[in-house]
Amino acid sequence: MLKPYLNKDLIEAGCDEAGRGCLAGPVFAAAVILPFGESSYAVTGEGGGEGLSALNDSKQLTERQRYQLREVIEREAVAWAVGIVTNEEIDRINILRASILAMHCAVAQLKVRPEHLLIDGNRFMPYEDIPYTTVVKGDATYMSIAAASILAKTYRDDFMLRIHRDYPQYHWDRNKGYPAPVHREAIRLYGTTPHHRMTFNLLGTKQLELDFGE
Repeated sequence: MLKPYLNKDLIEAGCDEAGRGCLAGPVFAAAVILPFGESSYAVTGEGGGEGLSALNDSKQLTERQRYQLREVIEREAVAWAVGIVTNEEIDRINILRASILAMHCAVAQLKVRPEHLLIDGNRFMPYEDIPYTTVVKGDATYMSIAAASILAKTYRDDFMLRIHRDYPQYHWDRNKGYPAPVHREAIRLYGTTPHHRMTFNLLGTKQLELDFGE
């Protein structure tokens, strides 16, 4: 059972990203403010199914469950937003900074200003003057982060499915841009596309540095 909040007296937004380890495509992030009060999380989905109480780390859910929960989150959340940072920007500033920037973009779009941010992971850079707490495995700990992980994942998957139509040989409909063997083999055979992250380890031959430094 995930926790409904860290600070019950504050408006909290959970934040998470999707696509950090991919070889192609943008990094997506979401910010979600769930309803206030523990009783709010018992909301059921349409047709009497489970609602927000069914939230979990997006990696632990099936594709169908993620999309079902996306509908519930978008309907029941106090506020939600998705931020995107392109592969070109990832190459320019590095993936860690880009992931944080995508979270900043999501928070900036929220229609309700949060008083505290719950961040999945252990690295973040302050957004304006809003206090934050980083939580390792936060998407398996707090409901708002889990909700953000579902939105970030599904919206990124939608994007990868769209660009798959233009580049079917890379099989992004299945691997979503991650370094699956079939994806790397396609890069070897056909080269790169405008969607690939050129600073990444595209062929699997070198160590990728994920830090603030150059």
